[in-house]
Amino acid sequence: MACVMDGNGRWAAQRSLPRTEGHRAAEVAVIDVIEAAHTAGVEWLSLYAFSTENWRRPAPEVDVLLRLVRRAVRKHALSLHTRGIRCRFLGVADPRIPPALARDIADLMTLTRDNRRMTLTVAFDHGGRRDIVEAARSLIRDGVPAELVTEESFARRLPHPDMPEVDLVIRTSGEQRISNFMLWQVAYAEWVFPRVLWPDFRAGHFWECLEVYRRRDRRFGAAQAPATTGKGCQ
Repeated sequence: MACVMDGNGRWAAQRSLPRTEGHRAAEVAVIDVIEAAHTAGVEWLSLYAFSTENWRRPAPEVDVLLRLVRRAVRKHALSLHTRGIRCRFLGVADPRIPPALARDIADLMTLTRDNRRMTLTVAFDHGGRRDIVEAARSLIRDGVPAELVTEESFARRLPHPDMPEVDLVIRTSGEQRISNFMLWQVAYAEWVFPRVLWPDFRAGHFWECLEVYRRRDRRFGAAQAPATTGKGCQ
């Protein structure tokens, strides 16, 4: 499953605070959701933290975001490792990412790489279109004939090809957009749009979204749901 963490700026505006204060307040929600997913037995959780488009935001806001991400990585690395959570990042390709942050991210992935209780993927400097373009370029560079390109062979060229397709996406704040998020992996995902802003999102809201998902009839384009379709959530 995946979360598009939306609403930090509006949360701050409602309180007459700078937008950056909404980003600071978001950390509590991130940890609460990770703990809730871990408790629920979710095996794969992806969080959309920073998009390729977010670089267009004012430089002071981007700078605060980068510093907050580094602080969170350093603060929670040991706790995540102790819980058996494997941490991976999707993106992290832009040269504007500070070297110190890139090192901390690499250290976290190395520390947790053998954990298997849950895989946490942080989409940071991520763009779904970019991932698809890079996969296509990889096939072209390797001279793969067009007739041999299948959905399966294409998916193997995407970042983290062992990642399963997403079953459920939660986008907070009530906004209903994909926002260039994991475009290949969410092709048949169910979406839930709680109106609560991300800094206020807690484990109880997470469990409510899971219950909504469990009541969905997933058909994958068919007239009836496949007999083998379960209600587990990846």
